[in-house]
Parts: sequence; structure tokens; C-alpha cells
Amino acid sequence: MLVFYKERLAFLAVPKTGTTAYQSALRTRADIVIANPPELKHAPVYRYNRFFRPMFDRVCGVEMETLAVIRHPLSWLGSWYRYRRREGMEGHKNSTHDVSFDTFVDAYLRGDRPSYANVGSQLKFLETRPNGTGITFLYKYENQPGLNAFLEERLKVRLNLSRENASPEMELSLSQGTRNKLERKLQQEFELHANAL
Repeated sequence: MLVFYKERLAFLAVPKTGTTAYQSALRTRADIVIANPPELKHAPVYRYNRFFRPMFDRVCGVEMETLAVIRHPLSWLGSWYRYRRREGMEGHKNSTHDVSFDTFVDAYLRGDRPSYANVGSQLKFLETRPNGTGITFLYKYENQPGLNAFLEERLKVRLNLSRENASPEMELSLSQGTRNKLERKLQQEFELHANAL
């Protein structure tokens, strides 16, 4: 998470959406950088609302706007699959070395996910709270030029991004049955992605 106090902007870091590159590029420009532990670096809206929003509200008397990135659900799952298949993951309980992408996605769609497919949910991460706290600006991962233009204008900076924490490249395929199941079960997530900037 990156906080830009003067600009009243908190950039929440949805896992597997390229936010590590933004953190590296903007860490000296941000007022608060939360890089660790992962539970705080990747604080979802509900955790931001519970711990960070009250700090700004009660101590500083300000309401921050929030920014996040959402990735196409299939691309997001593909990135998790490839990340958990990286070198050194062999034999780990979260490794995807011994499962196909189709098996991984099918396991993700189950109620009781095996550890290798337990990667959370973008929809749950971004879920607006009952008090109205949610994401003010939601950009598609695929629209990095739009996100970069927004940040450069809002923060009055010139971004120089490098590729970081990237998953290994590989071809992934999904059976039509699993794809249909994914689109049916994650319908709200597909809609949220479609409506993002």
C-alpha cells in the first residue's frame, strides 16, 4: 500500500496486479509505504477501512480517496498459477508444478480449495464496506497507460516502471467446460473488471 497524504490518495495493492512495480517507482514519493508484512502490504478494503481509514479520519480529519487495480479474472488466475510454478516451488504445498492450469482453476472454483489454489478473491479484496468505504478509482491491469496518466497527473511525477515480481512466462489453456464454470461462478468479478477504467 502507498499513501500520498497531500494528494489524499491511498493506493491499495491487489496481489498479482503489478503493484510491486508501482511501489518501487513511487516509494520515495509516497508519505507512507507499507511493503511488509504481506497482510498489510496487500490490505484489502475491509482492512483499510478498519485500521487505516480511522487513522486518517480521527487523527488528521481527512478522508482519503482510494485507488486499486483489477486484473481480468482469467489472467489473474493465470498469473497466480505461473507464480506458484516458479523455480524453487517444487514440493511446496502451494506449488502448481504437479497440476494443470485447468485443474488449478477447477480447484479454485471449489468451496474447499486445496492450498495451491487458495489465492483469495479480487472481488472480496475490493468489496465496499457497509459504511460506504470502497475504491474510488479502479483501473484495469490491462490499462496501464490510463493508470500511469492518472498517477502522473495526480502526483505530479514522471513514472519510470520496471517489471518486478513477475510470474514465469508460459502458455496456458483451459477447457471450454472449465471456462464456462469460471465465467458463471465469477460473474460479478468479470462485471467489476468490465466496468473498471
